[in-house]
Amino acid sequence: MMYITRRVHFNAAHKLYNPAWSKEKNEEVFGKCANENWHGHNYVLYVTVKGEIDPETGYVTDAKALHELIQRKILDQVDHRNLNLDVPFMKGKICSTENFAKAIWEQLAPEIKQGKLHCVKLYETENIYVEYFGD
Repeated sequence: MMYITRRVHFNAAHKLYNPAWSKEKNEEVFGKCANENWHGHNYVLYVTVKGEIDPETGYVTDAKALHELIQRKILDQVDHRNLNLDVPFMKGKICSTENFAKAIWEQLAPEIKQGKLHCVKLYETENIYVEYFGD
């Protein structure tokens, strides 16, 4: 099995907030991340596809096509946006890094035609990231 990974970066704002809770409980649980005026991150996203090497192309998947897919399905929707307000695939979700990575997976997995999506790794900061391998 071979794995190929594409790395991209983008900037986005969000806040962590559970609408079922009071302002005080949100602040208690999420701290500064519940700031009513939002906060932002310089995200780094790694998308890994796995599969066998195609003997005709030498590819697991076409890296250019993978980048174009990530651009269209993810970056065009999230870069310099407010995840809570502007991103349709995040509507109704708490904008944690965990939920965000899973939502990215859900956008990409059905669209990958060569190989299979193996992992979405999303860095929120240089010190914290999540990895999602599907259900």
